[in-house]
Amino acid sequence: MMTAKISEKGWIVIPAELRRKYKIEPGMEVQVVDYGGVLSIVPLLKNPIKLAAGMLKRDTSLTETLLAEHAAEHEHEHESRNG
Repeated sequence: MMTAKISEKGWIVIPAELRRKYKIEPGMEVQVVDYGGVLSIVPLLKNPIKLAAGMLKRDTSLTETLLAEHAAEHEHEHESRNG
């Protein structure tokens, strides 16, 4: 566990090892989050939408899967009614 000291101005120095690990660089913006007694420093992403693009890619389209499931349910209901 690493510790840091708060300056009189409220500044905190993030240990170099953690700055390297999380790629925190001078001038980078961070968000300070209060989780009800636990403070968290979260680096803000430069372009979160661009970084997330393609993250949820699948071999099949979710829309196609949902439409196929809906068609199968509809067919099952139709068969149940017509016995």
